[in-house]
Amino acid sequence: MRVILAQPRGFCAGVVRAIEIVERALEKYGPPVYVRHEIVHNKHVVDSLKAKGAHFVEELSEVPPNAVTIFSAHGVPKAVINDAVQRGLPVLDATCPLVTKVHNQGKRYVGQGRTLILIGHAGHPEVEGTMGQIAAPVHLVQTEADVEALDIPVDAPVAYVTQTTLSVDDTRGIIAALERRFTNIIGPDIKDICYATQNRQTAVRELSRLVDVILVVGATNSSNSNRLREIGTEAGVPSYLVADGREIDPEWVKDARVVGLTAGASAPEVLVEDVIARLRQLGPVEVETLPGRQETMEFRLPVELNQPRAPVPAA
Repeated sequence: MRVILAQPRGFCAGVVRAIEIVERALEKYGPPVYVRHEIVHNKHVVDSLKAKGAHFVEELSEVPPNAVTIFSAHGVPKAVINDAVQRGLPVLDATCPLVTKVHNQGKRYVGQGRTLILIGHAGHPEVEGTMGQIAAPVHLVQTEADVEALDIPVDAPVAYVTQTTLSVDDTRGIIAALERRFTNIIGPDIKDICYATQNRQTAVRELSRLVDVILVVGATNSSNSNRLREIGTEAGVPSYLVADGREIDPEWVKDARVVGLTAGASAPEVLVEDVIARLRQLGPVEVETLPGRQETMEFRLPVELNQPRAPVPAA
């Protein structure tokens, strides 16, 4: 069996930054630190950080007084930030800088007097965070039909922003529907769409031309991982989402000569290696990597984590 690895795959710069924030906070302040929501959508990552002393909570009310608190990579509503300030919690914000950029774009559009439309998935933490960051009504659309159902005058000044885990390809049809519907509409430049989402989807499309089966390593609650599996399926290739090698059904690859393997933006490379190890248990495997875009993006850590901890005064 040949296994072709997609390039790029796995961790993006925003995920690397978020995980490093938790790890550095544990090193600097000592356990426990409290993380609101899963830092990224991957059980392996979350369990690894739990083992080091991170506590994951859904609400700030679960955080003890004065405990170091970390916001996840998906971002949080303004009300959560205000609650943390009122309680005096020391906060480290691991929101992906590209998500923060969407927040700022939305605020700018609303400041210009435009009605804001958000293209995204209802209930996703990033969407809830973005809607909660804007001090004005935000209209969420998930499909072209949602665009037609918007109760906004066609000549009203409107603007749109998108969830970062949607690619240019994912949003193209909805944006076209918005531009047909409204006469005065603006939105972000294509270059502002999350580079990592687009790159991973492009790599899967290229992979689908070469393989018999596609395996996507990722969590079931990971938007971008699910989308990678959908893209493989849309290309006519049987595609499966797995958390790790244990979830592979041998029947999926029984007749496959070439297996494509990729990973969502929150899945670590160790899980890709685990899938390869499982495939080797089923028979001989040759591994190669698809030529693809090399990602060099890095995001800065919060300044507090670049400074040494203040010494504790002697008793």
